[in-house]
Amino acid sequence: SKLTNLGHLEMTWRSRVHFHPLLVRILHKSRLRYYGKPEKKMDMPYQAYFEVADGSGMMSMVLWNSLCPEWYHSMKVGTVLLLAKYAIKSSYPFKTHPTPGDSQMKRFATIEICLNVRDPPTEISIIPEEMVKPEWGLPEVKYRFITRSELDDLPHNHSCDVIGLVTFVGRAERARKREHNEDFWLYRWAHAIDGTSDQPFILELFATSQPDVFERIHPMTYLVCTQMRVMTENPSRTVYLTTSNESQIFITGWHKGQPYTKDAKVKNFIQWTKTQSEADQIKKTVIGGYYPFPRPPDSFLKY
Repeated sequence: SKLTNLGHLEMTWRSRVHFHPLLVRILHKSRLRYYGKPEKKMDMPYQAYFEVADGSGMMSMVLWNSLCPEWYHSMKVGTVLLLAKYAIKSSYPFKTHPTPGDSQMKRFATIEICLNVRDPPTEISIIPEEMVKPEWGLPEVKYRFITRSELDDLPHNHSCDVIGLVTFVGRAERARKREHNEDFWLYRWAHAIDGTSDQPFILELFATSQPDVFERIHPMTYLVCTQMRVMTENPSRTVYLTTSNESQIFITGWHKGQPYTKDAKVKNFIQWTKTQSEADQIKKTVIGGYYPFPRPPDSFLKY
């Protein structure tokens, strides 16, 4: 069928009601958002954002309501989609934006693609990777992996991806989203090493929309965290990483077929793990318990 592209959509969307199909690759994926309220009677008040791209640039795509339980888990980073009968709307101004792995990519920020169950009923097709043709010109997924030795030089709120061997994972803890509110964030602390520094990555991992992975983070697993934010804890200058709205977490058993397996820093990490003795590393691992962070000073005088 006749296809359009994201750049053409941005130029012509106000003058059209129906749009030609789109062929795009998913580059980023947000956590699933529940926006239900007791007074509003909606069957499936869910929403998820994706950043999708073709040869012309990148745009946000929003999956709405009952399409979320049907499609959210099938739409992975790297998945190629053929979309027909979608809607175009002005973009929501307050949403978060991931940091693209390719800084040269053009971003179309004024509009977003809306996938709905009706008005119009969107047609979604997933194209298997082996059927994707180079002439389609779809961009590859790119990452911003850093090593632990590079972390201390990065500015506050910098976005990055990390891979490491888990040496500590804490219990799941809860924090109130807002004061006097019944909603909680669920999170846990983890340490991961990559052989480039004596210090581990300190990771504050909030439960994303991957409960199967979040609950199974154990010592000695290879942990990949994408779209993490650098946090500098003053005055101690302790640096840790926290998840963002677009973070994805993967552990041993989930890595196969993920686009990051081709990344040079990921390959270097795998080579390093082959030089390590599993028995020696297991002796240094810890699981569970209370993890006070940032650490209080050693003495009351310093306090």
